[in-house]
Amino acid sequence: MADLEMNQISKSFSGVPVLKNVSLHCNRGEVHALLGENGAGKSTLLKVLSGAHLPDSGEIRLFGEKVDIKSPMDAMKHGIGTVYQELSIIPDLTVGENIFIGRIPKNKFGSFDRKKLYKNTMDLFEEYGIHDINPNAKAKALSLSQKQIVEILKTLSKDPEIVILDEATSALTTNRVKWLLSVARKLANQGKIVLFISHRMSEIQDGCDNISILRNGENSGEVSVSEAQMDDVISRMLGRKMSGYFPDTESYAGKDKVLEVKDLRYLQILNGIDFDLYKGEVLGIGGLAGQGQAELLLSLYGVVKASGDIRLNGKKVHLRSPKESIRNGIALVPEERGIQGLILSESIRYNISLPVLGRISNPFWVSQQKEYAVVDKYMQDLQIKAENREMAAMNLSGGNQQKVVMAKILAMEPEIFLMHDITRGVDVGTKKEMFTMVRNFAKEGHPVIFFSTDVEELVKVCDRVLVMYDGKIGADLRGASLTKENIVGASIGNTVETAAEGTERREQG
Repeated sequence: MADLEMNQISKSFSGVPVLKNVSLHCNRGEVHALLGENGAGKSTLLKVLSGAHLPDSGEIRLFGEKVDIKSPMDAMKHGIGTVYQELSIIPDLTVGENIFIGRIPKNKFGSFDRKKLYKNTMDLFEEYGIHDINPNAKAKALSLSQKQIVEILKTLSKDPEIVILDEATSALTTNRVKWLLSVARKLANQGKIVLFISHRMSEIQDGCDNISILRNGENSGEVSVSEAQMDDVISRMLGRKMSGYFPDTESYAGKDKVLEVKDLRYLQILNGIDFDLYKGEVLGIGGLAGQGQAELLLSLYGVVKASGDIRLNGKKVHLRSPKESIRNGIALVPEERGIQGLILSESIRYNISLPVLGRISNPFWVSQQKEYAVVDKYMQDLQIKAENREMAAMNLSGGNQQKVVMAKILAMEPEIFLMHDITRGVDVGTKKEMFTMVRNFAKEGHPVIFFSTDVEELVKVCDRVLVMYDGKIGADLRGASLTKENIVGASIGNTVETAAEGTERREQG
């Protein structure tokens, strides 16, 4: 008998089965991975365990006893703590207030005890090795990675016996991913159970003991990490063998300059950025977190008011707002899809059609026929898994939410695509689809600026990569120079010789 047993769990939404007699067994001292495509039922299963969803049938047993978990409060009483896929940070509260919300210490007069709150937060930081976050900082001032750390610590501060990490690494920087994997192992060594969802196979291999695989809401196998063949694991996830994870990188880059950026500056974050973007080119943006990559994309989308010279097809443009950028044919797939990319409470139809209302309506009404045609086309093209077009975006898996964001951008028919880490939190099959989509954009002559925190994605998907360091372009890599080693080297400030420079040096010699 396992310490945690979920037996024959079934769950449907609006008559559509999402979980079909799924079972999950794991023990104390174990980091247990749950794998599957977006929409396979992973998050739904763990939401049943955490009390966010009630199962239609099945049972849960904890440490030998059958339990009824009817709410998140019930789950907490049973020692179950969850870090959900989407952030629940309250921007105007401090870091400490977010971590201990509902449990902020009070003094003898009944007021919040700020000194004790600060001490409790610092003690938690010390326990888990956090030294770069100010407990008194407003949460809205944090980076996405730091917000994710606050979410994790909020759960760990309750000292749960079972810790659920639902794609908790997807918003973390590389170093913080390593940190979380070490925290997961530390918790397991303390005799806790850690349930871990991730779409990054390297994290599963480095941090987990066993894997349970779901496909289409059903069990598709269980395997020990030490014995697992990852190709077999992926095949079980997808129900098919997947060849050619990355697309053919035949270059479609032309000689026509579409975008010219000169001396772009913003505060002390962008310190004189110069680059050109060509028709049909996929231009990667790399570097360590916090080197100005996000601000570069946001300045081109009119969110950040940077100084400098920007020319589009040879004509100087002033991108003072997203509306002006959209008018100039520039569209952005943003960093935080749930906050910046979607209105989660609204339907798929609403989200996809919102930016193109001018094209599908007249002064009096929206043409339902035109709206449905646009929405259905992109739902089909991107294979968005949903009951129907009226399904609320909040009820989709993370990967399908990202597809809706992509559909919205495609519907706008922009000339230039700005992409901020578009594969964050999506499964391997969907990643392949998105990589192919990026290359197809380029094939059609559209230039793409592709920022990714995954070095391999930059090497395999892009024609050229600009590596940012200290708010500047530290290296411009292409051809034989475009390697993981060179990207990593340039990310820490090392001088990297490009292929062109090497050829020139040899000719001079």
